[in-house]
Amino acid sequence: MRRRSLLLAVPAGLLTLSACGDDKSDQDKDKDQVAESPSAPEPGASAKVVDGPLPAITGGQEFGEKPTVAKGSGKPSSDLAVKTVIAGSGTTVAEGDYVRAHYLGQIWDTAKVFDNSYDRKQPLVIQLQQGAVIDGWRVGLTGKKTKSRVEMAVPPALGYGSEGRGDIKGTDTMVFVIDIEETFNGKSSAQGKEVPQDDAALPKVGTNTDGKAPAVTVPKGAAPKKLVAKYVLEGDGEEVQPTDKLLLQYKGVLWNGGKEFDSSYSRQQLAAFPLQQLIKGWQEGLAGKKVGSRVMLVVPPDMGYGDQASGEIPANSTLVFTLDILAKM
Repeated sequence: MRRRSLLLAVPAGLLTLSACGDDKSDQDKDKDQVAESPSAPEPGASAKVVDGPLPAITGGQEFGEKPTVAKGSGKPSSDLAVKTVIAGSGTTVAEGDYVRAHYLGQIWDTAKVFDNSYDRKQPLVIQLQQGAVIDGWRVGLTGKKTKSRVEMAVPPALGYGSEGRGDIKGTDTMVFVIDIEETFNGKSSAQGKEVPQDDAALPKVGTNTDGKAPAVTVPKGAAPKKLVAKYVLEGDGEEVQPTDKLLLQYKGVLWNGGKEFDSSYSRQQLAAFPLQQLIKGWQEGLAGKKVGSRVMLVVPPDMGYGDQASGEIPANSTLVFTLDILAKM
């Protein structure tokens, strides 16, 4: 079972395309167990940001390298101490964004490492929103640029509070080193390589990468009877696995008439979906596709909502989707 990060505050709400029961895997249940922590600073907690003190980084000093961090010296600040160790020149992170980052966390007094993503070889993707991540991260990473390395010392009130978490006592200040790889928000787009769309019998999807919803043009002919899954923009990331949770931009239209029925673009809010909880057309159509891609799906009724109407989707509808696979979560 892959270990879950200790950074979550509470599980984020999920937008789903199909109803789902409580058929969680053991991994998902483990995620929920580790995700119960304060969603807001404790009463009297200070969100003031100061420069230090912060322990020295004694090894792994390059961006992307697993760092070694010295034990804290003296008493840590009761405020949030934040330092940009390596200044990146990428996109500025805003509160509410999702960030993809590698990190290491340890206890100030003992230098005991309680969590790190470098050994898992899997960066964390998490939203900087109150209730979704500890407040030290939410406050400390906002305003930083991607490709930056940030060190911070998080007091208990901006971490797990007076009750602590696992090996982290309620009096422990946590020290983090964080390498911010990427940030995503409602204006993000896939940035893959354009793939020719030369089948006149299939919908055409726009290739713009400006964060605006791509146009979807549905042909006048009969809809395919089987699932169609085609790259519009082909990324170079990892292949999607059936058990993945994905961070997406998407838009859905009806084959008949081309009317839009759902869109993350119109909400200006990314969607975080566990693939196993979605309609069969998404599960089969996105599995094996690469992160960083834009994919066009034509979903026949038996892989969508079948003979049941759903919101603005009539019964027995063939659905057309454009989906940007931004990240695995």
